[in-house]
Amino acid sequence: MQHHINRWLDERPEPSLTVVSACAGQGHDILEVLASRTDGGRVRALLIEYDVRNVIEARARAAAAGLTGVTVCCADAGDLSSYRGAVPADLVLLTGVLGNISDDDVRATIAALPQLCAPAATVIWTRTRRRPDLTSTIRRWFARTGFTEEAFDAPDDVLFSVGVHRFTARPRPLGDGNIFRFLR
Repeated sequence: MQHHINRWLDERPEPSLTVVSACAGQGHDILEVLASRTDGGRVRALLIEYDVRNVIEARARAAAAGLTGVTVCCADAGDLSSYRGAVPADLVLLTGVLGNISDDDVRATIAALPQLCAPAATVIWTRTRRRPDLTSTIRRWFARTGFTEEAFDAPDDVLFSVGVHRFTARPRPLGDGNIFRFLR
């Protein structure tokens, strides 16, 4: 995950970029990357997390790293209203989301991504390949929604996978409603 975030930042020379992380946990993936870079300050990020303990920890991590462009909010990432004011985003992170929601909600989440993405945005997602392995279907759903796959890492010796997709369709205005509900 962090490798792909670093690569994305290296490929994007813009002086200002926006990131949204759904179900961000303690923000390890994005916060560690931004803290390690001299250009981390050019990123304005919204980390959405429901668990208040993780929110407190992520806020402390961002503050300790001096990441003033990072906002961590305690909200439901499945509710589209949680993204108001932060989208369209240049990078959308779905770490640990697609493996903890129903298959129907995975499809609905991918279908809703054009509401969260700026033109040419990147989405980085993770999912287990434990049976039943839905990753091939997820990749097709991304393609049908207007995304081009840039990478899919699925090491033989572990069950996790990381997908990277570039948004090539037209963004849609942010609507209302819920796109997923956590099962685990």
